[in-house]
Formats: sequence, structure tokens, C-alpha cells
Amino acid sequence: MRSVRVGLRPLLNFIVICVTLLSNNMAVLATNRRPNIVLILTDDLDVKIGGMIPLNKTRKLIGEAGISFSNSFVASPLCCPSRASILTGKYPHNHHVINNTLEGNCSSVAWQKSQEPSAFPFLLQRYAGYQTFFAGKYLNEYGSSEAGGIEHIPPGWDYWFALERNSKYYNYTLSVNGKAQKHGQNYSEDYLTDVLANRSIEFLQYKSNYRPFFMMVSTPAPHAPWTAAPQYEGRFNDVKAPRDPNFNVHGKDKHWLIRQAKTPMTNSSVQYLDNAFRNRWRTLLSVDDLVEKVVKKLEVRGELENTYIFFTSDNGYHTGQFSLPLDKRQLYEFDIRVPLLVRGPNIKPNQTCQMLVANVDLGPTILDIAGFDVNKTQMDGMSFLPLMNGKAQNSTWRTDMLVEYEGEGRNVSDPTCPLLGPGVWGCFPDCVCEDAINNTYACVRTVSPSTDLQYCEFDDNEVFVEVYNLTADPFQLSNIAKSIDQEVLEKMNHRLMMLQSCSGPSCRTPGVYDSRYRFDPRMMFSSGGPRISRLRQTLK
Repeated sequence: MRSVRVGLRPLLNFIVICVTLLSNNMAVLATNRRPNIVLILTDDLDVKIGGMIPLNKTRKLIGEAGISFSNSFVASPLCCPSRASILTGKYPHNHHVINNTLEGNCSSVAWQKSQEPSAFPFLLQRYAGYQTFFAGKYLNEYGSSEAGGIEHIPPGWDYWFALERNSKYYNYTLSVNGKAQKHGQNYSEDYLTDVLANRSIEFLQYKSNYRPFFMMVSTPAPHAPWTAAPQYEGRFNDVKAPRDPNFNVHGKDKHWLIRQAKTPMTNSSVQYLDNAFRNRWRTLLSVDDLVEKVVKKLEVRGELENTYIFFTSDNGYHTGQFSLPLDKRQLYEFDIRVPLLVRGPNIKPNQTCQMLVANVDLGPTILDIAGFDVNKTQMDGMSFLPLMNGKAQNSTWRTDMLVEYEGEGRNVSDPTCPLLGPGVWGCFPDCVCEDAINNTYACVRTVSPSTDLQYCEFDDNEVFVEVYNLTADPFQLSNIAKSIDQEVLEKMNHRLMMLQSCSGPSCRTPGVYDSRYRFDPRMMFSSGGPRISRLRQTLK
């Protein structure tokens, strides 16, 4: 027995030495490895009407631990076009997703063939060596039988837990690596936000430790049907939708879809939107829990300091602004401005950045973090990594970006609103409609040290124009299109035409209020003369 014990001692010492060396090597590997990346994407989370208020943990764990972007916008205020812009780094006129339907190219076969192979997750996996994980809502029509069903897994994903179609909280189907997994209405097993949190933690626990990872978690909240977890159903009982200056106000100088809204709204409409507002906040408490779980798991595993965590939304939302009850799809700040918080290596805590960023920039930024040359892509956005690590102080950042939306409406009259005829969508019982076919517009959103401006044109019979000076009018109460200086109007119109026809690097050129930009009126007439003529006639 004694000889056996003597023989074991050197063996145990050898094992201890090996384990120590292995641990040290893994620590060195973790230190030298490229950063991990987490993207948490919410659904319909506004920033203008208080959407971030319930998210105390998120603001502390990501915002206060890193940087908050106060001028973050989406290229289109609707789920599928916006998500397509995030994945591809392109404006809608380049990825061709125009609405939430298959006919609008949302998760269609054409989208799968033309855009998914160049989306940033594929580039991360194929060329940067990242292991990739997706959980949650992908695109609104994902899983449609006409487009490959839930068996379809977009290229670039190692682990795939995607929701079939649009946001739900119970009674849904997940594509688990291409196989159907049905869920019911048992809270402990099926509440989708918690399921996504649990799947994310499992991935962090069992993934490879020898490759950097990218994890995208796309929650249903706070999208309708606004189903809160049981423990949060009684929260915020006294909260109401904000009564900002543009709440329940008639938009008399705006395009016809806004002008058709009834002011003042009926008491039943106000009660309905107040209740929806409370329920939206309640669903966000589970998102807050998800963020906390992910951050704590990364911390326990010693990976938090080497991980970038992005938190944002696919679009904003409105609840009663300009007497529109509930939706997005409009050009105004409450629908196009979104939260964007980031923490990660070399990002100092408690920072706020006022530079203009857009959701088309997320893909380029994530690729830049991974060490992939964004110039090898056809992405329209630009990396804001230099803004996060403080290396952009001596460079000129963009001052404007494009917002574009193609209106959606049915070919037949809405039974709740027959007076408006065909071509409308999302009508409420009091004949207020949230969208229409000619609710089609393009805007230049400008933010510079001296200017906070929005210029929009509608593709309708009126060639309607809306212009807002957000410095003097943050709630966009006054359309100044007919009183603004003509030279400024022409500059913005020219810039809009340039952005609407841009692709790749040409989308990143200097803007109207950038010192490198030179306005040439002759360019205005090279391709769009008749349009400008109609515009001028409208504004006289």
C-alpha cells in the first residue's frame, strides 16, 4: 500500500502542474482573443416616450457601464425592413425589404438568395471564425411555408432558435436548428422572453472556449400582444402614456394620414392606449431580467471584460402622438429614434455620445470589432467603434442619414372606415388609420453641432414636404417647409436624392452640414428635374 501511495504522489503533482499550466494558457488565450459580441434587440421599444424607464438593470449594467447614444435612428420605422437593415448594413432601397409581408420581401426566397449570404453573421462565422448563436424573433415572415418553412436556417448561424413569424409570448413554435419545437402557455416552461434568456445562458455555458462568439437575442417585448409575466402583471398601475405637447394634438400642417386623425381622441381610445402603455412596460421587466442574467453569466465565466454588449430596438413607437392611437411607421422622432447602449473593452463608463448613428451601422461596427474589413462589403453603414473607444475625436463624422418607408394598405375598404376608401391599413373603430399606400416617404435626418433638422418628401399626389427644426421644436409641432430658407430647402432636397440613390461607400459621403460637403445646384437637375419642379410649385 505504501509503495502505491509513494507512486501516486508524483502523479498527482504532475496533474496539478498540468492543470495549472492549462489554466494559465486558457487565461492567456482569453486575454489575447478577439472580443465576444452580444446584440440584444427589442421589438418596438421607443426612447422618446419613456421606453427605457422600466429598464433599471439594463441602464445600469450596460448604459452606466459603457456608452449611450442619444441620436440613434432606424433606416425604416417598421420591424422587417429595420431588421433587414441591421443584418445587412443596408438601407431599404438596397436590401429591398419594404414591409412585413412576403410580398414585401420579408424573409422571402428572394431575400434568402440575395441578402442572407452577405449579412454580417455569415461574414462573422465564415471569415472571422466566430461561433454564432441566434434566439428569438428573426423576420416577421420567417417560417412561412412559401419560403422554406422553419427548416430554413439562414447561413452564418451555428445555433438557431428562431420564432416562427411575429412576436408572441405563449403558444408559439420555435425552429430549433431547423426542427419544430412547440410551446404552450405554461409560464415556467413557455414564456418566450424567459425561454430566450435560458437558451442564451445554456449557450454561454456550453459553447467552445477556443473561439470568440457572437450572440444575438431578439426579444418579443414590448411588441403586442403585450403579455406580461405573472409576477409583473400588477406593476405600473398608476402609469399613463406621457402627455407630451404632441399628445392628442391635431397635426393640421402634416400629411393627410396625420390630418385624418380625430382630435380630441375619444375617452375609450385614450383608456386603451394608456392600458397598452402600462402593459408594454410590464413586458420589459422580463427583458431587464434577461439582460441581468446574461451579464452575470459572462461575469461568472470571466468573459465580461472581453465582451461587447449592444442593446437597441428595431423601431420606436407612438401612443397618442398627433392623435394616432398605437403603432410606428411614421417619420417622427417617437417612431424613428431608438435606444442604443453599448458596453465593452476600451469603452469608458457613463459616457453619452451625441453623434448621429443608425441601425445600418450595427453590422459594420460588429464586423470592425471582429477585425473584418468593412470596405470589403457593400454595406451602406459605417463603423462607430471609433466613437466608442474615443479615437474619432479628430475625424469628421457624418451629419445626416436616410429614413425611408413604403406605405402599406389593402386593396379594399376597411369595414371600420369605409369613408377613406381602399388603400388604408390599421384602422381603429373611430376611423383613424395608422398607414396607407401613399404613406410613402423619404427623409434626411440631420444632426450636427449647429443643426438638428429633418427634411421629408412624400411620394403622393401632393408631393407633400415636411421640415422640422428639432432645436426649436423638439416635439415637431410646426412644419416649416413653407417658411424655411430656399437655399437650405434645396440643399436638403439634393442630399435626399443622393442618399436615395446611394449604395455602399457612396452612402457614407459627407452631408449637408459637413464641412467637406459642397453643394452644386446643377446636380439637382441631372436626374430629378420634374420632381424638383413639382416640389417648388407645391411650396409656393
